[in-house]
Amino acid sequence: MKKIYWLILTSLLSACITVPTPEPTPTSAPPSVLVSADNPYIPQSSDSNLTQGNVEVSSVSLIERVDLNPTRVEVNLIGSLPTTCSQLRMEVGLPNEQYQIDIKLYSVVKPDPKCEQVLQQFEASVLLGVYSNGRYTVSINGGLVGDFIVY
Repeated sequence: MKKIYWLILTSLLSACITVPTPEPTPTSAPPSVLVSADNPYIPQSSDSNLTQGNVEVSSVSLIERVDLNPTRVEVNLIGSLPTTCSQLRMEVGLPNEQYQIDIKLYSVVKPDPKCEQVLQQFEASVLLGVYSNGRYTVSINGGLVGDFIVY
């Protein structure tokens, strides 16, 4: 009889004990843009009437701007446009799932036979946006430029 009471008591007590469940594995959230890039070279609506051309880039640097709050990254470029009439255009893409930011760099020009076919030097700077936490890589026209970390 004592064994039956003991068996009932242990089964009742074991019913009150919770079975531990495995903790869910934290997953990283996809990257998000908190503030857009400050881009003075954004494509214009009138660009559809212009001829698109290449840009030759000779120097690229990523600079962390700690003087800004929050800290942001600036892309500095030195290069040349194909003609003296060409204008620089830059499309800063949104970060993808792998935290990659692709920048498309090109030139536009009116088809004008009077334009001198001489390389035009340029210096350009674009302040990238404010992004969610993560390590981002930056590429220009498919070529890796560098990376930065947002905390």
